[in-house]
Amino acid sequence: MGVIDNLYAYIYLRGFKIWTSYRTQLMLNVLSWVLPVFTYYFVGTSLGDKVVSSMHFKDESYISFVVVGLAFQGYISSVITTLSGRLRNEQLYGTIEYYVMSSGGVLSFLIYSALWGFTINTVNAVMILLIGYILGVKYNVNLISAIIIIFLLLSSSLGLGMISAGFTMIVKQGNPISFFFATFTTLTTGVVFPVSVLPDFVKFISYAIPLTWALEGLRYALLEGYSLSQVSEYVIALSLFTFVLIPLGIAFYSYAFKRARYRGTLSEY
Repeated sequence: MGVIDNLYAYIYLRGFKIWTSYRTQLMLNVLSWVLPVFTYYFVGTSLGDKVVSSMHFKDESYISFVVVGLAFQGYISSVITTLSGRLRNEQLYGTIEYYVMSSGGVLSFLIYSALWGFTINTVNAVMILLIGYILGVKYNVNLISAIIIIFLLLSSSLGLGMISAGFTMIVKQGNPISFFFATFTTLTTGVVFPVSVLPDFVKFISYAIPLTWALEGLRYALLEGYSLSQVSEYVIALSLFTFVLIPLGIAFYSYAFKRARYRGTLSEY
């Protein structure tokens, strides 16, 4: 199979066809995307918009701030948990050996699996942004800035996802990377309130996570129409994360894979 065939198989056949087959789960997924928007909308009307005034947006509305955060937060947490979860499932099903023996290997399997995570989270992001528009969010989009920041967020997320998959290969259950990004990114990365209101020691952790830089840059690109030069600090930071995390992710995953094969625990669960 060529690259296009693999993309079709992983994104449509394995992704959308399976996802849409379970209609109850499909509806629950959609509700889990849109209900938080309304929750934070009413929180914003109760608490006022002072919480986001420190970022100096022209439109200092809380719903504008939180819609962008909710739309793109899933790109990190979901992709990371998707990769480790897919690998875990193949161990449980006893099919991981088939990927080991395939021409692409397990690394290729992870990359194509990540594409499904990116695809479904794009649907998620578009739906949330549309709900925000219905609730009165006024977008002023600089498409080039937004696309570049999203691309860098995805690439850095892929590196983190490989590290997470490596932990799954070693520890099987209790993955600390997946746990952290599934649990704490909403709190620490400026998804629902600015990082500036956090204690100093938490800010240090926040700015060590690519999502923090991506969300700040995306808010300026989507709400203020900032050009590429105006969001250059976020682009540079995310580029550094990508250049570090992709090689680190490949190296750690390769190490974990070789260790599991050497110890004969590759398919253990």
